Amino acid sequence: MTTALAALSDESKKIIVLMIDEAQHAITTDEGVAALFALKAARDELNSSKHHGLRIVCTGSNRDKLAMLRNSKDQAFFGASMVQFPTLDQNFINWFCANIDLAYPLDPSNVFELFKESGYRPELLGAAADEIRFDFALDPVTIPERFATLVRAQADELNANLKKVIHSLTPIQSAVIRVMSAKGDNYAPFEAPTMELYAKAMEQAGIAEHDIKVEVPGVQQALIALQEKKLVWKASRGVYAVDEHVIVDLLGEAGLLEGLS
Repeated sequence: MTTALAALSDESKKIIVLMIDEAQHAITTDEGVAALFALKAARDELNSSKHHGLRIVCTGSNRDKLAMLRNSKDQAFFGASMVQFPTLDQNFINWFCANIDLAYPLDPSNVFELFKESGYRPELLGAAADEIRFDFALDPVTIPERFATLVRAQADELNANLKKVIHSLTPIQSAVIRVMSAKGDNYAPFEAPTMELYAKAMEQAGIAEHDIKVEVPGVQQALIALQEKKLVWKASRGVYAVDEHVIVDLLGEAGLLEGLS
């Protein structure tokens, strides 16, 4: 990789900027970790006086996962700077409403409130607009109301499906995801205080005290099951994180994180 990028640098005689989207997935496998170290070696070589420079920009949709690329000395880019990108704002919604090309205009201020309510997810706005375009019987005057209904319905459906998965968990799986969500970056799956929190979570869920058994093998199996259900994400070095922050939000709204931090 270093040889290839050095050749490109020498040929172009310009700084190379390599952008990696959803870069956190690299640390879920040993091969991905090795690739990051190879990129670091290439960066060090190209930033020497022999070549013309290499800048690496890693982006991701989950800040906690992305932070794992630079929070530990055993990571290739330990200590690298991290910038929080702002969410899409009113300017994006103004552009969206001006270019959506529906039979009746949408009010940007109303759409922005709807956008915030639905978790800043532009794909929901686009899907709602597409559905309206193919509803040939729809009265144009009712388009703003119909648009809002469709966006909210999609957001509710996404959350409802997630809630079904959460409610289908076994007691120990539920306890693990709740404690992980409550502890955040401080989550240590097998420490004694964490094991006590699992038991507390199960007790809060109404499990009888004599039925509560929390042991390391059971927690390990629960973590595997949660990964298979796409609720938990694991880095190759054994660090776990909740897959999406919306899971934490749903558990918090249901009062399932109280007393577990």
